[in-house]
Amino acid sequence: QVQLAESGGGLVQAGGSLRLSCAASGRTFSRYAVAWFRQAPGKERESVGAISWTGVSTYYTDSVKGRFTISRDNAKNTVYLQMNSLKPEDTAVYYCAADRILVGGPYLRAESYGYWGQGTQVTVSS
Repeated sequence: QVQLAESGGGLVQAGGSLRLSCAASGRTFSRYAVAWFRQAPGKERESVGAISWTGVSTYYTDSVKGRFTISRDNAKNTVYLQMNSLKPEDTAVYYCAADRILVGGPYLRAESYGYWGQGTQVTVSS
């Protein structure tokens, strides 16, 4: 079993930065791929990006490439989402998700993940 808890959300002006954290319990977390998803009001949940269990491979949805970076510290059982150059359209509740993912993925599909956090709100003002 893995339990996930996101933190670091808040209100930021457009162009600013935030770093979200996804802290996990469970000794096998280091073997799990982790992804970030987001859901804005009235919109469907969408993928943001993911990181393999080794941390070697990362994957991003096109809208955040070059602005967001995912990293992990397995010693701390934590995955980070560094968000730079934030835009109002990045406003959403951000969720982290984890699970064992076979080599090749898919890493950016919500159906690949069985463990989810409660989410943290990110609001970007214009």
